[in-house]
Amino acid sequence: MAHLIRSKFQNKLSNAATSVSNKSTAKVSGMMARMGFQAATDEEGLGFAACDDLDYDHRQGLQMDIMKSDDMSGGDLGEGSGEGGMVGGDDGMLAGDSHYQRDGTGPPTSGSIASGLGEEGKSPKITAWEAGWNVTNAIQGMFVLGLPYAILHGGYLGLFLIIFAAVVCCYTGKILIACLYEDDEDGQLVRVRDSYVDIANACCQPRFPSLGGHIVNVAQIIELVMTCILYVVVSGNLMYNSFPTLPISQKSWAIVATAALLPCAFLKNLKSVSKFSLLCTIAHFVINILVIAYCLSRARDWAWDKVKFYIDVKKFPISIGIIVFSYTSQIFLPSLEGNMQKPSEFHCMMNWTHIAACVLKGLFALVAYLTWADATKEVITDNLPSTIRAVVNLFLVAKALLSYPLPFFAAVEVLEKSFFCERERTWFPDCYGGDGRLKSWGLTLRCSLVVFTLLMAIYVPHFALLMGLTGSLTGAGLCFLLPSLFHLKLLWRKLLWHHVFFDVAIFVIGGICAISGFIHSMEGLVEAYKYGIED
Repeated sequence: MAHLIRSKFQNKLSNAATSVSNKSTAKVSGMMARMGFQAATDEEGLGFAACDDLDYDHRQGLQMDIMKSDDMSGGDLGEGSGEGGMVGGDDGMLAGDSHYQRDGTGPPTSGSIASGLGEEGKSPKITAWEAGWNVTNAIQGMFVLGLPYAILHGGYLGLFLIIFAAVVCCYTGKILIACLYEDDEDGQLVRVRDSYVDIANACCQPRFPSLGGHIVNVAQIIELVMTCILYVVVSGNLMYNSFPTLPISQKSWAIVATAALLPCAFLKNLKSVSKFSLLCTIAHFVINILVIAYCLSRARDWAWDKVKFYIDVKKFPISIGIIVFSYTSQIFLPSLEGNMQKPSEFHCMMNWTHIAACVLKGLFALVAYLTWADATKEVITDNLPSTIRAVVNLFLVAKALLSYPLPFFAAVEVLEKSFFCERERTWFPDCYGGDGRLKSWGLTLRCSLVVFTLLMAIYVPHFALLMGLTGSLTGAGLCFLLPSLFHLKLLWRKLLWHHVFFDVAIFVIGGICAISGFIHSMEGLVEAYKYGIED
């Protein structure tokens, strides 16, 4: 009898010790996985979740008073995913813990409570068609006017690159959105990140928790500002070529265009601008149709023999940057997917938008090049007869000027949040007063940005070279390099071998194209500046 009792007692002690050991191991492994040193297995993850459940009552008791005071005062705890404040969720988890962020069913954080309760505080969702229209606006913009120039230096390989860039950008857009999600304890995908910056920060944790966000912000600012510069450059170019008999240089026309853009410095929101976006897009499609119609009218003179199978080794890398830049849309894809009524339709939307862009860009570039062959200019409308060119160019200038406020306002917002926001402990005070009015240094920042775009457009008036430089510098990074790198870092344990192969191949090819395109674009700009070559 005594032996039986002793045996049972020893078994209980052994089981208890084993349970404690397993839970401790799972806890440590889970913490290390959070810190980025190793990936926890499924069993360890379950044990980690069980350990959190055991100390839930203890943590809830310690934080109950803080939660109540925050809910009553509408404090800032829980604002942002990295602050680590408590939220009144069903499971009582930490807001800063990426494994337990919102799943769409819990109550909002105090930050969202402060901004409004219920459905009235939520932004309206968009359909897949509306999301596709936004993506189409981004990748079918007026920068397609430079694609025939890419065919000039790339021939059939340039056409292949238009198709290849569409496939790769569609794929990287999808994997970028995949990095926003993680599996919860039940194996369900949960959106734990909101933006490109959040993804970058998650990849650099725990040693450099904000380094990735700074890198992405710098790339975004460069691309947005360069886009503004290109709008000023193309406006001056189009006006100069529309009225060549007037004694006004391209630089002077750029100054006139910038004078019309100075009111952008006073923008507080884009409501006054957004109403023109649809009109601009329709006008752009009409212009493309007019150009293609003129080219088709000269189909009998098309120079098929001029389309080469070989490439200009020195200038083709510039064409790569031009083509990549014409597909850039990854910056706003996380926000776009988060505002869709049915996020499950995102992949389908990306497929048909990029297929349509690939077909239209390829046809436009090929038809335009066949019409003018070796005489193809950097901006294809400059090849049109003078009777048509002036009308088409005036529409394009109007579109460029009306498109300028969008990247300008986005760049201003990034700069203000990075350097002029008191709540985020930035270097400079807030640009807005308590009444919401723009302060003097905020207005100075905006005016300085407009003037900077003008100076760049005056001293570097080369549309194709600037477009190739931007595509190689930031376009390849944001569209090729960073999405594939982030996908490998965050979802390594879930990836199949062909996903790993695609990501590595895209990273390597994108890196080669970015470096070669940047070097040759800089060489082209130096040569143009040295010898005084006009655009």
